[in-house]
Amino acid sequence: MRVRKPALVAAAAAAALSLAACEGEDGHDGASRPAPGTGSQAPSASGPADPGGESSPEAPSGGDGASRGSTAAPPPATASATVAEGICRTSRLAFSSSGGMAEGEVLITLRNTGSTPCSMRGFPGLDLRGGEGTVSAARSDRTVRTVALAPGEASNFALHFPPNLSGGSGVTFTTAVVTPPDETRSHTMPLTVNVAAGATASRITVDPVGSGK
Repeated sequence: MRVRKPALVAAAAAAALSLAACEGEDGHDGASRPAPGTGSQAPSASGPADPGGESSPEAPSGGDGASRGSTAAPPPATASATVAEGICRTSRLAFSSSGGMAEGEVLITLRNTGSTPCSMRGFPGLDLRGGEGTVSAARSDRTVRTVALAPGEASNFALHFPPNLSGGSGVTFTTAVVTPPDETRSHTMPLTVNVAAGATASRITVDPVGSGK
């Protein structure tokens, strides 16, 4: 029996094509797949790939968007560096008196005996006491200013009164009760003041602290 070669050739070619198709479906078509964990990965669909081939730095965690390495805020200053001088308290002041520049004037000096600075602003309270009663000095029209005192420093204010020039006995006070500005505690000190008889309290006045400094 004679075999026809053209038929055999055609059958062999068909078998070869069928085998190639099966290999392509199984992934053995010449384009080898990378082994797991090797080779480059395709860019994620969540964002575009870096054109330079380098990954962008990640934002720091914490949710505040602050960059890494930023300088931390300095600690708060201590109270001693931020709080201004405190009020000059009566318990930390020394009181003294001296004659003023004119007749009918006395200077009352207040010295800071504390270990820290203090300040005063305003009019002091001043009562004159004697055998005939007590008179509270009125405020003058002098300008108020703030006076800062370092430890050991002093300031003063002036007491004005109508002096007794009549030659008579007049009215004599022997004690002064002084209350520094913004204080409630008073200091009692000896002070002799002789005013004209019949002088009204409105004529006895005090200046603000610092007026004589």
